[in-house]
Amino acid sequence: MGLTNPLMTCLRVLVLEDEWVARNYLVRLIEKTELAEVIGAVASIGEAREVLATLPVDVVFVDVRLSCGENGLELIQSLAAPLDGHSWNGVTRPLFVLATAFGHHALEAFDLGVADYLLKPFSEARVEQCLRRLHERRPNAGPGPLRVVARRKKNLVFLDPAEIWAFEACDRLSFVHSRQGKFDIDLSLAAIEASFGRSLIRVHRNWLVNLGFARELERETGETMLFVGASIGDESQGIRVPVSRDRAQPLRNALLANATGVRRF
Repeated sequence: MGLTNPLMTCLRVLVLEDEWVARNYLVRLIEKTELAEVIGAVASIGEAREVLATLPVDVVFVDVRLSCGENGLELIQSLAAPLDGHSWNGVTRPLFVLATAFGHHALEAFDLGVADYLLKPFSEARVEQCLRRLHERRPNAGPGPLRVVARRKKNLVFLDPAEIWAFEACDRLSFVHSRQGKFDIDLSLAAIEASFGRSLIRVHRNWLVNLGFARELERETGETMLFVGASIGDESQGIRVPVSRDRAQPLRNALLANATGVRRF
């Protein structure tokens, strides 16, 4: 189970489900596949629209019959047009999956272009099958941003993406590390991942790295660290990034994929 390559960029998922137990269960099933990251789980259409207006979302799992008489299909219908009469801020309209106890909405769902239809009770295998299909439908990421805007105290700093080593999340803050230094950035790691597409790789829940600056893979006492920067071992010209246990071997494989000199084992 999980990604064939755990370094593959996860789908960003929003769950719209008004029943607390069903919502938490679906979130657990989605995240257990390691094919997706749930960036929001909400109970109403209004809350869903707020998330969609502020965060990049690839897929929305939508229940049909919601509390207060709401119908989840209304959200899908409303998003056939631009949100609130404006563009999506350059973000592609997400795919939709109906996740409901009722099977008679299939025709209407088809007309609305729904990507998949999950019937309650959800199963782990069916959720994984759904997410794998959605990965296949996901369009290739386009070019990343031309510049990254960060903060240095009250000043704005403009960075060349080609000079960036890594992004870090720490204590609800985000930072960018580059040859120019370490700076604050307003975006979450999920939003940064969406902007850069596959040019960055997540090696830890709190770290995204540019493997073009990978200089040294360190293994000590069961822990793996990746040194990224301008030169090998120079702490003033790089940083040591922790690598989570489940991503250590895939990271090693990725680093050795286009290299020679060391046996792959």
